[in-house]
Amino acid sequence: MEASLDAWRCSLILSDALTIHAELQAGNRPRVVSYGIRATDSVLLATRIPLIPTGTELTAFMVVACFSAGLNVYATVAMLGLLSRAGYLALPGSLHGIENWYVIGSCCLLFLVELVGDKIPVFDLVWNAAQTFVRIPIAALLAYAAASGLPPYKQILATLLGASIAFLAHGGKMAARVAVTHSPEPFSNMALSVSEDAAVVFLTWLATRHPYTAATIALVALAITVVAIRAVVRALRKLLRDAERVLA
Repeated sequence: MEASLDAWRCSLILSDALTIHAELQAGNRPRVVSYGIRATDSVLLATRIPLIPTGTELTAFMVVACFSAGLNVYATVAMLGLLSRAGYLALPGSLHGIENWYVIGSCCLLFLVELVGDKIPVFDLVWNAAQTFVRIPIAALLAYAAASGLPPYKQILATLLGASIAFLAHGGKMAARVAVTHSPEPFSNMALSVSEDAAVVFLTWLATRHPYTAATIALVALAITVVAIRAVVRALRKLLRDAERVLA
């Protein structure tokens, strides 16, 4: 009798948890409808139900992952591995390698290196330039692995899209760094670096709860990046033209 009662309670908690999880994903206020069950049990379990991205959810999630990788690839990979380990995210089988503690530990260590070096004027430009050959290829590999279940031509398109998103995010980061490097005080450079790191951690976590919202934020940031890059290029061209006039 005790075993039957415990099984019944567990089934009700799981049912409530699934209901709450669906309502949270839809942005609604969750309601617990089962009787005799603590609401906290259902709510806590609901928040631990992992995101299993498929279809458009997987696309939205990979947009966020590639965008984040373009800003800070080590923080992105470490967050994906930790979220999967914690049960908040169910990665495709082709991405299970990033759940390895050695991979997570190495990324955390490299993230700490970047956390410090990325806030040193001039050195951060050299570091970010070198990361061009890390962030974009890793983002492309993440997209390629995530699209392993698609036909080959779609997998290649997903890889190119992931690389392009990372390239735009990385390019926007470089443009912003160039803009603030000439600032006489170091605080603007440090504030920009901290905000980028915080955005990576926040967006990666948000993608496990609300992938479409996180993807929308990433796409808006990409649009702003495109406009900003064009503005920086125009400003540099104007600066060169003015310099030519002065020299002439």
